[in-house]
Amino acid sequence: MKITLVAGARPNFMKIAPIIHAIEKNNAIHYRLVHTGQHYDTNLSGTFFKELNIPQPHSNLNVKSGSQAQQTAAIMIGFEKELNQNPTDLVLVVGDVTSTMACAIVAKKAHCKVAHVEAGIRSGDLHMPEEINRMVTDSITDYFFTTSETATTHLLKSGVPKNQLFFVGNVMIDTLYKNLPNLKKPEFWDQLQLKQKEYFVLTLHRPSNVDTLQSFSSLLKKIVSKSKGLPIIFPVHPRTQKLLSTANLTFENLHFVSPQGYLSFIYLIKHSKAVLTDSGGITEEASVLNIPCITFRDSTERPETCSLGTNKLVGKNFNDIDLAFDKLYENRWAEYQNIPKWDGKAAERIVEIIANLYGC
Repeated sequence: MKITLVAGARPNFMKIAPIIHAIEKNNAIHYRLVHTGQHYDTNLSGTFFKELNIPQPHSNLNVKSGSQAQQTAAIMIGFEKELNQNPTDLVLVVGDVTSTMACAIVAKKAHCKVAHVEAGIRSGDLHMPEEINRMVTDSITDYFFTTSETATTHLLKSGVPKNQLFFVGNVMIDTLYKNLPNLKKPEFWDQLQLKQKEYFVLTLHRPSNVDTLQSFSSLLKKIVSKSKGLPIIFPVHPRTQKLLSTANLTFENLHFVSPQGYLSFIYLIKHSKAVLTDSGGITEEASVLNIPCITFRDSTERPETCSLGTNKLVGKNFNDIDLAFDKLYENRWAEYQNIPKWDGKAAERIVEIIANLYGC
């Protein structure tokens, strides 16, 4: 059988990599990897092919930046040409980025079956573009591969037949476990004189946190005030760094660094005192690594990282932020408990199911 794998943004590559490795063990399945180009910075996507041991894409749509509508349209136009030139039996999309939704729509209109990896997760926040992408993708998907029982329940409640649902676990964790022996110390580690468990890792990108300079600056000032002078490592896009610098948002212990490759970023997380973020995927990695995680969001599509992991939602409530840091410094943070099927074998389950569905 022929399967087209779609990746477009940084998190997609961590999810696609173990699926490719599992497919390569089955001689009856032939895959084609399509990179939409949604993330085109080398540090956001280019280094991932080498680090995660996956081949260069068979096709790159090169859509690059633009508004949500512009990116969606460009991806759809490019992917329609891709499918016309390279027919396939199944289009597999992962995650919840613009590429996920756009390619799923094109595939269905081309009468191709669609499989969605990480289906069914919901934050309940329609202000998040990702939430809309998830809902649209799942409304037209044929095969749903879920990371948790909660996600499966969401889909069942929406009317998805049980025989199209497969609880397989988390492919992101497959990649994490496989690459733990290969982690690399970042180049700036010695220069900044970082010490294990004596620094924070910070990532912020949600519009609710970074769209206005006032909101962004007040949150940064609060984080710095609670850091007790420990280094805060903030991988940030150069444009954002320039904005922060011109706004005099510079602090002695806040270090802006360039976007990191996968192996060096996970190294940073693994050896940090805590992760401070508004990301979803990073809360998964921090939890499995048993690293405290303070999340500046009011909701999460990954509730298992709070109930069984190390994640604590604080939103932008300064009182909640204070309480979280107090708990951290008092060594009262929750320990990671095993999340069902987050065992490094999710991709194997996915490929086995697809092989059974298509008789190969």
